Amino acid sequence: MHSTTIKAVLFDLDDTLWPLDAVIKRAERVLYDWLTVHTPRLTRQFTLEGLRSLRAEILPTDPRYRYDLWSLRHATLLRACAECDENGDRMLEAMAVFSEARSTVTPFDDVAPGLQTLGQRYLLGSISNGFADLHAIGLAHHFQTSLAAHQFGAAKPDASIFLAACDALQVLPQEALYVGDDPHLDVEGAQNAGLHAGWMNRFDRPFPQAITPSAQFTNLHDIDKWLQSN
Repeated sequence: MHSTTIKAVLFDLDDTLWPLDAVIKRAERVLYDWLTVHTPRLTRQFTLEGLRSLRAEILPTDPRYRYDLWSLRHATLLRACAECDENGDRMLEAMAVFSEARSTVTPFDDVAPGLQTLGQRYLLGSISNGFADLHAIGLAHHFQTSLAAHQFGAAKPDASIFLAACDALQVLPQEALYVGDDPHLDVEGAQNAGLHAGWMNRFDRPFPQAITPSAQFTNLHDIDKWLQSN
């Protein structure tokens, strides 16, 4: 139950509005196929798994990579080029190829009608640590604000990105419900910033006992029902 009137609903994106795992695997394969054609020395030295390992090696070298996954992937490609004496001039083009594939997603069936219904009564926003393009996906028009960690400069669970979204919507944190699939990044992060937090559990996952969400949902229609009943 919530004693303060909810005026805004904010969403995580990946695994909340669409499934992520297959999208990333496909985008990495599309990128690797592009690299095979345009930077053949790179793919002769690095397998797809080898590039993933290199990315994990580079991650701790710059604190910015914790919230800027685009820059992390770009830096990985540049390092790979350097290690195999390949020209890195086309790595921005390579990242454009990856980004396009990364934004080729299929939202869950409840997402479009759910956002349409919720948008009639609440302000809507999104907060993501990823860099999916809501305009390319076709959902941007539902949201009054959308924050991405790589553009904002901080990532969930940092309270600042949640508070900035509330400020953009001109609501108090306690007047906002944030919905996401990750217990730590989404639920705990939103609660620590003063928002209500709903856990989106589309995959029947267990929830950590140390964290208590305001509600649990399996789709966007559940959110509307919960808001109407509280």
